[in-house]
Amino acid sequence: MRLFLLILFLSLNYSLSAQALRILTYNIHHANPPSKPTEIDLEAIAKVINEADADLIGIQEVDVNVSRSKMVDQAAKLAEMTKSNYYFSKGIDLESGEYGTLILTKHRIISKRRYDLPMPVKSENRSLAIVDVELPDGKVVSFANTHLDLKEENRIAQVKFINELGDWYTRPLILVGDMNAKPDEEPIQLLDQYFVRNSTTNSPTSPNIRPRNEIDYILVGKSSKFKWIKYQVIQEDYASDHLPLSAEIEIE
Repeated sequence: MRLFLLILFLSLNYSLSAQALRILTYNIHHANPPSKPTEIDLEAIAKVINEADADLIGIQEVDVNVSRSKMVDQAAKLAEMTKSNYYFSKGIDLESGEYGTLILTKHRIISKRRYDLPMPVKSENRSLAIVDVELPDGKVVSFANTHLDLKEENRIAQVKFINELGDWYTRPLILVGDMNAKPDEEPIQLLDQYFVRNSTTNSPTSPNIRPRNEIDYILVGKSSKFKWIKYQVIQEDYASDHLPLSAEIEIE
């Protein structure tokens, strides 16, 4: 009886201290639907984000004041359309504007950082963005978003950098992004040393029609105490050349 009461107490204590978080990662192809190569449909992207109702959102391939996307600051506009706080992380200068990644959250951002990722072989510059977010219960989690390079030598160097950085974190750390690598490839195998990846309900995210490549991920730092509640690809094949990926976790 005493053992039962102890287990019950510990279970209740965990449930009271645990925080459920919904997470979304989405490569939006600068809001250019593949079926309409000359059009920009930022409203369709915002619809996906709003319907997911996530706490933490990582977006890749975002234009800021670039002609192909009608000179719109897509980062600021998506934040407005989703009623979110945001942090844009430039990858490269493009024309007179910028191109990179975006973090959105309805919660308060208390700190933000941007890192240029290593590039042993000349290629398009990539960045890692990290924000510290305060949840309604006062708990702070760190959320990182990236888009790794197409060249494998660069991807390997970039995940090694991310692993070294992530190893410093004692608070919960969530990493999302387009890693441009499949689960059995070296960059993901390296990330597996420091992050937990869902390998039960995962599935391909690219291309948007008949997807065959799992290259978008939601990962959680191994020092984080958490459990998967849900992990699924959203079957929205119009808005981008990738499918959005969502997860729900319970984090202590």
